Amino acid sequence: MKIVTLFGFIVSFGLLLSLTATATECISYKKTGNQVVFEAKDGSKLALTLNSSAVVKIWYDPSGKLIRKNGSFAIVNENLEDIGEINVNEEQSAYEIFTSKLRIRLNKNPMQLQIFDKWQKLLFSDYKEQGHIATGTTGKKALKVLRKDEQFFGLGEKTGTLNRRGKTYKMWNSDRPCYSTTEDPLYKSIPFFMSSYHYGIFLDNTYKTEFDFGSKTEEYYSFEAPDGEFVYYFIYGKDYKEIQQQYIALTGKPIMPPKWAFGFAQSRGMYTREDQALEIASEFRKRQIPCDIIYQDIGWTQGLQDFEWRKGNYSNPKAMLQTLEKQGFKMIVSQDPVISQANKKQWEEADRLGYLVKDKRTGKSYDMPWPWGGNCGVVDFTIPAVADWWGAYQQKPLNDGVRGFWTDMGEPAWSNEEDIDRLNMQHHIGTHAEIHNIFGLTWDKVVKEQFEKHNPNKRVFQMTRAAYAGLQRYTFGWTGDSGNGSDVLNGWAQMANQVAVGISAGLGGIPFWTTDISGYCGDITDYPAMAELYTRWMQFGVFNPLSRAHHEGNNAVEPWMFGEIAEKNAKTAIELKYQLFPYLYTYARKAHDTGLPIVRGLFMEYPDDENVVKIDDEFLCGRELLVAPVLKKGERVKKVYLPDGEWIDFNNKQTVYLGGQTIAYQAPLTTIPIFVKKGSIIPQIPVMQHLDERTDYPLFIHVFPNYEDENASFELYEDEGNNQDYLKDIYSKTLFSCQTKSSGWQTTITPEDKGYKQAERRNIILKYHLEKKPKSVLCVGKNIKNVKQQTIEKNIETDKKSIQWSWNEESRECWVKIPDERMSRQIEVYK
Repeated sequence: MKIVTLFGFIVSFGLLLSLTATATECISYKKTGNQVVFEAKDGSKLALTLNSSAVVKIWYDPSGKLIRKNGSFAIVNENLEDIGEINVNEEQSAYEIFTSKLRIRLNKNPMQLQIFDKWQKLLFSDYKEQGHIATGTTGKKALKVLRKDEQFFGLGEKTGTLNRRGKTYKMWNSDRPCYSTTEDPLYKSIPFFMSSYHYGIFLDNTYKTEFDFGSKTEEYYSFEAPDGEFVYYFIYGKDYKEIQQQYIALTGKPIMPPKWAFGFAQSRGMYTREDQALEIASEFRKRQIPCDIIYQDIGWTQGLQDFEWRKGNYSNPKAMLQTLEKQGFKMIVSQDPVISQANKKQWEEADRLGYLVKDKRTGKSYDMPWPWGGNCGVVDFTIPAVADWWGAYQQKPLNDGVRGFWTDMGEPAWSNEEDIDRLNMQHHIGTHAEIHNIFGLTWDKVVKEQFEKHNPNKRVFQMTRAAYAGLQRYTFGWTGDSGNGSDVLNGWAQMANQVAVGISAGLGGIPFWTTDISGYCGDITDYPAMAELYTRWMQFGVFNPLSRAHHEGNNAVEPWMFGEIAEKNAKTAIELKYQLFPYLYTYARKAHDTGLPIVRGLFMEYPDDENVVKIDDEFLCGRELLVAPVLKKGERVKKVYLPDGEWIDFNNKQTVYLGGQTIAYQAPLTTIPIFVKKGSIIPQIPVMQHLDERTDYPLFIHVFPNYEDENASFELYEDEGNNQDYLKDIYSKTLFSCQTKSSGWQTTITPEDKGYKQAERRNIILKYHLEKKPKSVLCVGKNIKNVKQQTIEKNIETDKKSIQWSWNEESRECWVKIPDERMSRQIEVYK
């Protein structure tokens, strides 16, 4: 039991609660539109706003004023549904409000909020009379009933297990280099979690909020804020996916990255030279290792943050960027949210204009120590005029040919929990205690909006470290400085925990993220010894929606640094990412439309499987692929849990496993354990050196047929990939649907072009994974010519007219080649 000293006495946590103010009795209510405000005898108020039949905004104010100083930084749409007239039914002991999905009950004395589903099952309940508590002079706290079997997921990028039950967490954006597998808080604050009891909670408070999921007691869990308005949203859903979709409806859709962002990216802390960038790019192409992006870290710029190329490091940056573009590379450069005092011209300009965060003790620009560049001023992005000023600066490298930014150090760096002097910073719209967690978000908003202002109809690439809920509207993410700083070879646990960190990032509305492949931290002095860890990190990293290899300082982590075997295995993993591009890009569009992550915990798709709650070391990529990366040193046999159904070995497509069990899967260094759900269709393309290399690539449609009288389907999504026409629903879709019949398999191809077509001519190759050779294959009722597979392979790029099929006895694959003429086709494969 937690104990605290109070006025010289030792009191228990339970007694401390009794010393706080609680709303003990509800005496009246007032209804306005879709909001009902309940007043307690002590003058406090509890406002319930029905945003939809499934979403309730709850606002507790001990003062009874219900006045919000700053609007929400996360919520962009509260009117989710027109639910019509709200009726409050008053009973002797309670008030009740009914929607088509919920029964909301407020008991009068003691005042207690309870929410049931329409079948009268209790979902969510205040803990006794302590559901809402005023703590101290400005704090508020909510205690909720904790069920014995209740599990919790979410809160964005957090270390530890995916299941948050029994643990505590804080929201305070913190610069935590080489963070451990249990360290908290980290870089981002996303106070949104989901319960196994079919609801989610988003606490819309930007202060240092805290969450306790039953670490002290099995009776209740709690969430609290030290200051600010205590507003939270109750979100009901039939499953986790429905809950998350409604959270995204509240906080905004994720933007789609450019197509090339789904390629491989190479970085290093000391990537800060023109000759080096050209040399690295040349080496990737010479070794035929696919790569789309080369990063430049903060040393690229002359001074923080003037966006000028560093003299002596870059002789002709425009020519450099033109050369890289011709080779298929995009360059991303870093930016920090500060102005160095050593950068005298820009510092004096920013200080004179009042664009820097103030020190409330002096009224002058706050003097912020910075890891490099000397002491700095922190740019105040809450000042409206700062946007155009910053936008003009950041446009300079974009005009040279840079394609985007990674916004680093936006906590702002070196202002962690222990750095209490930072609380003396005063922003234009509030104290640092309020603005700290949304500082990075306000910066990312400016970067994105200014990019679009200066570069109309182009997609922004921006990858950020520190942010708040709603960041998906402006940016993508990476999980910060992972790895073991004291011993880089001992970074296995940190790598393993990145699986859970990444899955949880997706739950926080960040579908597009990456880890630093290799781990950011630690000096690499023995590359052969590092080769195994690097290989396994790469094999996991290529399934990050965005995949970037990065390491601190001048520690090189290009694939060829770790020896021939590691290079070969890393190249194979990277090539697989490129082959799966149409699959990943289709799920990217789904992420934009719904907010659902590409990388998903097993619990998200199999919520009724009690075994998946404990699975932190494997994930689903989309719905069809299960990936179980090897995460332990020396491990060559991976224990893999397979959920219900049948799962086909992606590496040996003739091997099928029954789900609902744990298998021992052989995984030498050449192998990533990957499984395909039976009844799936997986689109792939040939390996390209970069994703803009061509648009007329053939499509390989892998068909894993379902059971008899059942379908397998996949709707492929394609668009231009670099502009924002996707926001206007200008795209191309192709539905592949295969029905299994007693006589064989009937596949329908249904194209839909809405203002866009991927290529004028290309081939589609249906790859059926079958047990034996078909007797015949028909297209639109006509027999197709049977040829050798080598014939299709040889002419796949040149023959875009003929329709052919082949059988490979060794791989048990039936190929059917069809020109993609953007018309509906029906293919029948007979047993």
